[in-house]
Amino acid sequence: MKMTRAHFALALVGALGGCSLAPAYKTPPTPAPPQSYQEAGDWKEAQPADAQARGAWWTAFGDPALDALEAKVTSANQDIKAAFARLQEARAGTRIARAAYFPTITAGSSATRGRESINALTYNSTHPGVNNDFLLDADVSYEFDLWGRVRSSVASAHASEQASAADLAGLDLSTHAELASDYFTLRSDDTEQELLDKTVEAYGKALELTQNLYNGGAAPLSDLEQARAQLETAKTQAADIRLRRAQTEHAIAVLIGELASSFHIDPTPLPAASTPPPIDLGLPSALLERRPDVAAAERRVASANAQIGVARAAYFPVFSLAAAAGFESTSAANWISAPSRLWSIGPSGLLTVFDGGLHRAQSAAAHAAYDEQVADYRGAVLIAYQEVEDNLAALRELEKESVTQRAAVAATQSALEQAQYRYQGGIVTYLEVVTAENAALSAQLSESDIQVRRLNASVLLVKALGGGWDNPLAGRATTAERGSARE
Repeated sequence: MKMTRAHFALALVGALGGCSLAPAYKTPPTPAPPQSYQEAGDWKEAQPADAQARGAWWTAFGDPALDALEAKVTSANQDIKAAFARLQEARAGTRIARAAYFPTITAGSSATRGRESINALTYNSTHPGVNNDFLLDADVSYEFDLWGRVRSSVASAHASEQASAADLAGLDLSTHAELASDYFTLRSDDTEQELLDKTVEAYGKALELTQNLYNGGAAPLSDLEQARAQLETAKTQAADIRLRRAQTEHAIAVLIGELASSFHIDPTPLPAASTPPPIDLGLPSALLERRPDVAAAERRVASANAQIGVARAAYFPVFSLAAAAGFESTSAANWISAPSRLWSIGPSGLLTVFDGGLHRAQSAAAHAAYDEQVADYRGAVLIAYQEVEDNLAALRELEKESVTQRAAVAATQSALEQAQYRYQGGIVTYLEVVTAENAALSAQLSESDIQVRRLNASVLLVKALGGGWDNPLAGRATTAERGSARE
């Protein structure tokens, strides 16, 4: 009968140990994804052989210089190193939580000599005066996880670890995208710099010609001043481009972990034929699996859900088992001997009867934290779809703009040639030439701006789609891990 009761007690403890007061976790519902992206329209997706936007997605742009820079980011960028350190911290936090599954064992030794007060409650009249006490013992304590407090804590820590891993993957993706965007901006600055340098040279020759005409009495002073003003304005624009390029170059240096003062990229204008590569959009329903920031938000919901279980467990008593064994003696001669042995073992229970509403407030805080994470997760989902749609619209419209702007460049060049002929023939004043030259320069600069905006929109689309979504750093939970978190 005693054995039957003991077995029943052990079975009851084991059954209770498998319980958890955390709500069964389910991914919060979000608006159903559409069958296709609204802004995709007649978007031509890449063929399977071209769908390389996984991992080293920047290689799709076919620029070896960009590839060389991107290769330095993950290992040299300081923000990524800091994020990796946070991931390591989160992994250690999971191990800390798991340590509560096991008993705590401590060992200690002490040797004291002292005199006890005669008036003390514990005074021993058989051994009055000065006494020695030699102690060597080991203590074992173990908490029975009857209400799943430890299991919920482990589930929360593990979900937080996965969120940190997704944060690292998201930062890695963002940093690579930022570098690509800065690189194309730098190349666009080189294109504009080359254009403005040629313009300054052409305006200088025009000023020289106008000066000669003025000296010969064939041109008024107003033509000379207009030519001079136009040249100085072009020089100002060229200087501003040099400033922008320098700052962009410094930004790239920081991204790859190098000193801005010693980093340099030789000027190389963007080829006129540079266009965005084809990008595999995939299905909208797969977007939530690709985006590291969405994965991180969802894992934080799971962590907050597990914390509700921790808060609920605080309402119930804590049962633990404590044991001690060792040797104690008043003399070092017989300290480590059989008669000096000591031991104790026994269970204990602790229930908080009154706490002034502490546990209720902690439970309310845990539920509020869960609601906050659910809202953040749904917001991340909405932003993910918005960013894809934004950049699809940008690529579509910018492609149209590139066609019309190319026509505008051709038209302004033709108008400039006509204005120059008319001025040389004395039909019009130099003001018409200046106007035509400014229009031609503005059209060329706009064409360069549209080109880099198309490339940057392509980079942002890859980022919006999740870029290297098969990156192992994402640390997505396996089916088994998700099942464990729900229990």
